[in-house]
Amino acid sequence: MALPLFASEPAAKSDEPVKDHLQNHFKFYGFIRNYFVFDSRESVSGTSDLFYYLPKDVNMKSGIDINATPSFRFVALTSRAGVDVSGYQIGNVHFGAKLEADFYAGLSNSSNANVGNWFPGNTKISGTAQMRLRQAYATVTWKDLPMCKDQNASVGLKIGQAWHPMAADHPHLFSLEVGAPFGPFSRTPLVQMDANLGKHWVVSAAAIWQMQYQSTGPVGASAIYMKYGLTPELYAAVAYKVNGFQIRAGADVVSIKPRVLGTSADGKTVKVSDRKTSVLGYVYAQYSYKNFSVKAKSTFGEGGEHMNLMSGYAKVGENEDGSWDYASLRNSSSWLSLSYGKKWQGVLFLGYLKNLGLAQKVDSPYLNKSDVYFCGNGFSNINQMYRINPQVIYNIGKMNIGLEYQFTGVQYGRYFNGKYEIGGREYEIKDGLNRIGLASENLHWVGNHRVNLMVKYNF
Repeated sequence: MALPLFASEPAAKSDEPVKDHLQNHFKFYGFIRNYFVFDSRESVSGTSDLFYYLPKDVNMKSGIDINATPSFRFVALTSRAGVDVSGYQIGNVHFGAKLEADFYAGLSNSSNANVGNWFPGNTKISGTAQMRLRQAYATVTWKDLPMCKDQNASVGLKIGQAWHPMAADHPHLFSLEVGAPFGPFSRTPLVQMDANLGKHWVVSAAAIWQMQYQSTGPVGASAIYMKYGLTPELYAAVAYKVNGFQIRAGADVVSIKPRVLGTSADGKTVKVSDRKTSVLGYVYAQYSYKNFSVKAKSTFGEGGEHMNLMSGYAKVGENEDGSWDYASLRNSSSWLSLSYGKKWQGVLFLGYLKNLGLAQKVDSPYLNKSDVYFCGNGFSNINQMYRINPQVIYNIGKMNIGLEYQFTGVQYGRYFNGKYEIGGREYEIKDGLNRIGLASENLHWVGNHRVNLMVKYNF
């Protein structure tokens, strides 16, 4: 049989298979978001002052409170882009992924040496915003696993950078901090398992590491304490859901090593056995009916500064072998969120937190401020704090326009400065807290009025 000298010309390739594959497996999303923000008082805030924490305490200089200074800014650096990957499976095993980024890093302080003399607060609000990683994880899900009484189960595994499971429940807020510091806020590397057992029950567990949001300690906020502690953060929770109602309870355990090296009583450098372990629990509930939704969350326990809670721990003793003893600060933080409407949406957020002090008293009458390792976005002389935040949002197609008023009140205490006597011997202390690590003298309130306008286009 004779063969043709030239092969026939191949048919033109179609773009349809590629287009269908992208549509079936890749979902691209994002938004352009602008914030316009006014504050009546100098405050602790990040991300060009958009991520709000709390108003600063009174700071008197030459008879004036320099923190009683209003400010205004607007910026679009929190715009975001991401992609969800789904639709891949082998049998009943499904595979997926998420990659998400936004514009955040790159802001810098003013280089002028006089800026601290002429302005009272944060000058890190200018520069060129750079892309940063928010989430990047892969998922493996085993579906339709048989259970008793004709019910099926599914087990999902998430590996990568994602929302901390204690921080994944957000109130109905468009503001950047979405309820922090009244609730946990963190995205972090983790391995998480979620098992849906029938229609109503979900059991979750996770091993978590630290990256952007970190524990604090003798060298400031750092992931180094977990690195040398050799122990990941551990999380477990159980949830029940039925007819628009859901409730979840869980606990988080963090065990870190604040120091590896120390100095013994004879002045030698030694390896020390320092370790600080804390347990934080929470309860979350939500209910939805038509256009109405209510959510509530409360955390109680020790530490949590690596999730932006107003807490931490303290050094409470030194030993002859060079090691230190630690005690965690206890705290209670809660929020309630109500939402009604669809095109026009009204929201009310209420938050309250209370510092409860150390679980054990120190031996001396006062604890040095320098021995307290507190959340870097707060101050160890905070006694309690609340927030009232109503907002209204107009949703039209892919556009959202929101206006909120936010009042945050903080009760500060005064650090003790002076002399005290023990056993006939006189001591002097600067910036001291009481025996359980609280500033309990000269309690006073300061507050900030924030007005925030958001214009957002989703794609």
